[in-house]
Amino acid sequence: MTSITKSEIVKILKELDIKSYNKDYIVLNSIKKLEHNDTSIDVKIQLTLEPNTDIKGLTSFLQSALTQKLNLKHSTVEIENKGEVHTPAAHKEEILPDIKYTIAIASGKGGVGKSTVSVNLAAALAKQGYKVGLIDADIYGPSIPLMLGVNEKPMIDYSEPTPKMLPVENYGIKLMSIGFLIDDNTPIIWRGPMASGTLKQFLTDVSWGELDFLLFDMPPGTGDIQLTLVQSLPLSGAVIVTTPQEVSLIDARKGLKMFEKLNVPLLGIIENMSYFVAPDTGKTYDIFGMGGGEALANELKVPFLGGIPIDPRIRIGGDKGVPIVFDLPETDHASNMLSIAANLAKTVEASSTGNDYEIIL
Repeated sequence: MTSITKSEIVKILKELDIKSYNKDYIVLNSIKKLEHNDTSIDVKIQLTLEPNTDIKGLTSFLQSALTQKLNLKHSTVEIENKGEVHTPAAHKEEILPDIKYTIAIASGKGGVGKSTVSVNLAAALAKQGYKVGLIDADIYGPSIPLMLGVNEKPMIDYSEPTPKMLPVENYGIKLMSIGFLIDDNTPIIWRGPMASGTLKQFLTDVSWGELDFLLFDMPPGTGDIQLTLVQSLPLSGAVIVTTPQEVSLIDARKGLKMFEKLNVPLLGIIENMSYFVAPDTGKTYDIFGMGGGEALANELKVPFLGGIPIDPRIRIGGDKGVPIVFDLPETDHASNMLSIAANLAKTVEASSTGNDYEIIL
């Protein structure tokens, strides 16, 4: 029996000339069921359809297309309509023309080490040769300046028709944070629209140049900043950071569902504080439980990008502004972070092309 993969289905869907749905949002996760034999295929596809779409006619069209292109005798297609989703006012190519992938690093709740993961992920990608930018989108609690050892203010590029800020750079990462623009002791007492406006400025009023990845260290939850980002440009995808215990997983599910409803591809889950290895005995302790992040990824059918242990050296690196992949590059934890970054790079590239991918753990 000839094997038919999800990536083949995605490729066919993207080649079809149909205005009922946005082909840019068709990813591997869109294929909810795939069963086949030598002569037929049974597939369930999740789509975000335009209002008043003739679903019956679209289903018939897709069945015929799959039957013909896969050289089968029969195809059965079931369409799951996710409903109408807000279309961003601008395309990424208009406001970030030289950036290949835009990725939100998010969490359902605070306290899971999301900013630590964002910083180390950006550093690991940069160390692997990618051109990387990082936006501190946690407007009310900016931590990127401290964690990357930067306290200077951005310079202004007056060569542009409209002057733009130049991102601050360290460890090969281009950075922007409200923390660069205010005093460390100044509280940010803003209503939602002001915080959202600042994020929009970081997109449109900063000269980012050419990047492979622009990461957004998001605030916890599912509020104004998340909606502003999704409505400002089509994201390449979102990554959810969680810890193993159920109280964190409950909120992680909410974060995942939010991005799913907003039609943002889900690139995977990273489990922080996965375990602790006692330095004196080498014994492993599952302080917050075991395997919760991977179980959630399997439940929701998204990639598990990897787990990060509790280690004082990661915390110390954040406090002194040196990511562990640069501070202690020979350690297992640095190697672990590099593997997670490589998994993310493979996943987002596969998601954008419709190819299958392999996660390395």
